[in-house]
Amino acid sequence: MPLLERVTTLIRANLNDIVDRAENPEKMIKQVILDMQNQFMQVKTQVAIALADLHLLEKKRKENLDKEAEWMRKAEMAVGKKDDSLARAALERSMSFKQMAANFDEQISDQKVQVDLLRDALNKLDQKISEAESKSELLIAQARRTKAVGRAADASARAGDKSKVATFERMKGKVLREEAINQAKAEIEGGSNDDVERRFAQMEKDEQIDKLLAEIKTRKALPA
Repeated sequence: MPLLERVTTLIRANLNDIVDRAENPEKMIKQVILDMQNQFMQVKTQVAIALADLHLLEKKRKENLDKEAEWMRKAEMAVGKKDDSLARAALERSMSFKQMAANFDEQISDQKVQVDLLRDALNKLDQKISEAESKSELLIAQARRTKAVGRAADASARAGDKSKVATFERMKGKVLREEAINQAKAEIEGGSNDDVERRFAQMEKDEQIDKLLAEIKTRKALPA
């Protein structure tokens, strides 16, 4: 699906690389965020459409199952009246609706896969947008500082003052090192938060599994 391919490209985009390559980092980062927001709305719409189609398929499946049961009851009624010919006709109808329900089962399964793919893309894109929005000002400021240091170094080089050029180079290296340290701290902190969220998510999942297991064991303990 072209839409999912575009979304995947945006999700994998490295914001730092985009800013580094851009002639106008501020304009570029805002454009990237805008593109992400537009794609988010498109995926959100597709999720709604896919869910609507899924509900429709489930409704059709239920209708066919109901008709299967209805014709089975009619077949039983005909047997009770000792009309085997009518019973066979009713059973044929019942089997036909059963097959239709099975066909809808396959479509429902495929549709659920599509819904899950779209939902996953939507969640990942939402996270990427949040990341881009939180990093945008930092990335833009970083790009401005780097350019400012570069212009200062170029000006000193043109003036022929080697000592000042060396000073600017040391300043530039110090700035870049501080930025790298800050970025590493942010990544460590972010990784810690991600780990905490993952652990809570796993805890909730384990609780749900324990609950379902208990329900199954309770049902198994009931008399047949």
